[in-house]
Amino acid sequence: MKVHRNFSGVIAPVLTPFGEDGSPDPDRFIEHAEWLLEDGCTALAPFGTTSEANSLGLDERMELLEELVDSGVDPAKLMPGTGSCSVADAAILTQHAVDLGCGGVLMLPPFYYKNPSEEGLFRFFAEVIDDVGDDRLRVYLYHIPPVAQVGFTLPLIERLRNEFPGVVVGLKDSSGDWSNMKSILDAFPGFELFPGSELYMLEGLRNGAAGVISATANVGARALRRLYDDWRGANADSMQEEISALRRTIQSFPVVPTMKALIAHYRQDEGWAEVRPPFTPLPKAEAERAIATLADQHGFRLDFAEAA
Repeated sequence: MKVHRNFSGVIAPVLTPFGEDGSPDPDRFIEHAEWLLEDGCTALAPFGTTSEANSLGLDERMELLEELVDSGVDPAKLMPGTGSCSVADAAILTQHAVDLGCGGVLMLPPFYYKNPSEEGLFRFFAEVIDDVGDDRLRVYLYHIPPVAQVGFTLPLIERLRNEFPGVVVGLKDSSGDWSNMKSILDAFPGFELFPGSELYMLEGLRNGAAGVISATANVGARALRRLYDDWRGANADSMQEEISALRRTIQSFPVVPTMKALIAHYRQDEGWAEVRPPFTPLPKAEAERAIATLADQHGFRLDFAEAA
């Protein structure tokens, strides 16, 4: 029996380009988003970790999302990050995404205060969902304890699913812990789980994952899409090995500045290398080393003139 999923496939947490004045650049942002969809992404998750979302103001995030939808990108293919440490801010961002017709939202837990109780985390999400109060809302929990140091236990996931059936429908697992992903997949069949790295993509798909939400889909979506489309095929393991090798090389460098440096190089647009503090741009020598290493070891290149 075919399982209906709200989202599936290869989803990129879209990089956020900045202009000369340091503000987000909507033209570059839209151009990159459209290219990602052409290059193999089935959907986009702007304003996640890779997007430098927590370095953006609420107005900046909402304005960029509006620009993206106004450009013609189907909002049903958008899963914007709306997490915040404040119920009020999370509700504002989430309501805005719902009003634009986004297919779902990706929500971090409130991460500033460490070791919150399960009850406290439950109340946070319950208040946001109740404040929005819209049947169209679909929430994807964002589990990234290496960064947030606050995550989602199985009992908390179960409680949120039971209290808000049809609303809390999935989770991005960026724990880097396959045993955690497997325990969620086993406990909640049909729950839309997305590994946060393609290192776990094939194993995830074989155990019921809905796809992958990966930072490096910004520069490697085509290969991920091939694996997603043919994960039952005879070459799936070799495809996974190649994908994993590329991922490990990219993450041996600072990931966000490196991907921006790659795009800047292959687009011949140095403005793409800009990041917001606390990130700093990759030094020229390091950027050249990353570009050469990826090309020499993996034959990596980007051709923005090509469509998938």
